[in-house]
Amino acid sequence: MPLSVYRGRFAPSPTGPLHLGSLVTAVASYLEARTHHGEWLVRIEDVDSTRVIPDSSRQILHTLASFGMNWNGEVVYQSQRHASYQAALAELNKNGLIYPCTCTRREIADSAVMNSERPVYSGKCRNGLSGNYGGRPHTLRVKTEYSRIEFVDHLQGKVHQCVQREIGDFVLRRADGIYTYQLAVVVDDAWQGMTHIVRGMDLLHSTPRQIYLQKLLGYQTPVYLHLPLVVNKQGEKLSKQTLATPIDLARPLPQLVATLRFLGQNPPDELVEGDITSFWQWAQANWQAEKIPKGNRFMSEL
Repeated sequence: MPLSVYRGRFAPSPTGPLHLGSLVTAVASYLEARTHHGEWLVRIEDVDSTRVIPDSSRQILHTLASFGMNWNGEVVYQSQRHASYQAALAELNKNGLIYPCTCTRREIADSAVMNSERPVYSGKCRNGLSGNYGGRPHTLRVKTEYSRIEFVDHLQGKVHQCVQREIGDFVLRRADGIYTYQLAVVVDDAWQGMTHIVRGMDLLHSTPRQIYLQKLLGYQTPVYLHLPLVVNKQGEKLSKQTLATPIDLARPLPQLVATLRFLGQNPPDELVEGDITSFWQWAQANWQAEKIPKGNRFMSEL
């Protein structure tokens, strides 16, 4: 798909109901797509079955529809895309770009190289495993290079990372057979023809890895926009782990208006007294992505 055609997406993980942090991403990605006369798709990122909460997918889709965010096409579920992820691994393997790793977490920690922020995998298994490892659990890692990945984020500006020095060879399939987020998101974004990715700042550090995989697999690189995160009073990202309050389906307009204000827009107070249709008409007519603040901020959970 040519990059002149805008196609964006919202890709929640079904680990619980949506909260205000996820609403920020949904609203921003939706408005970016609609104001560019593009498509907005929904993908349920349930590739990690160990984290899925039953019925969460249905709740998420119901919330989006109740808040007036209608998506294009069919909803895609990563749990139904395993054959595509395996095909990508086979392509990388054919080119000698992945290898099995039997290191335990303890072994990885003990042999890791430290950079300024986090331990980096040492590459212990990169040159082959000794003996017969066929019966031993193993991950599949991709070989990285010292070359620097650079891109310009539409909000955060220029970003660069040397994947090998700062991350190391990273896992594409876990020892339990589950494909990782890094692989699944790259394969799915390419398959769905995504041209623009709008998501939270917590994923900014993952983007160079994903661009690296895109290059290895011959995929186009979309335009990225990483949004500020909604944090609680302790400065923690809103999440299930920090006990974020689920979105209140009975009060969509106050939450939508608060979300626009968090995103640097200036909706009039009277929108709260209107209806969903009027809200989206105003939002699409007045959306200005360049007004989105860069930094993470607190937002009242209303």
